[in-house]
Amino acid sequence: MMDRDLASASAGVRVTAIGDGTAEVTMTVRDDMANGHGITHGGFVFLLADTAFACACNDSCGVTVAAGADITFLAANRPGDVLIARATRRSERGRSGIYDVTVTRRDPDGEQVVAEFRGRSRTLPSR
Repeated sequence: MMDRDLASASAGVRVTAIGDGTAEVTMTVRDDMANGHGITHGGFVFLLADTAFACACNDSCGVTVAAGADITFLAANRPGDVLIARATRRSERGRSGIYDVTVTRRDPDGEQVVAEFRGRSRTLPSR
């Protein structure tokens, strides 16, 4: 799936870990990802979280897509910052799932949470 994900690739998203219902991806914020206030455009933070979500919910057979997602932005970040998104499956029933993704920024003192994302997945029926 990630080999064909041109949107994530063009943003420089890298997959660093995939497990059973989990995933971790990273992205370094570039100058062209900043909005008019000089902070990272929320769409790029969402893209990073959504990519982690996609990797976590497509770890098994079949094709799983987003049925919906919400994000809460908690702290601003800027070009040069390294963002990390960690996704975890919270619930899975039938073809539906719920995943939480925490996006953090690497700081000299550790990591700071910059956003929380909740994704709802739906596995498509086999053809």
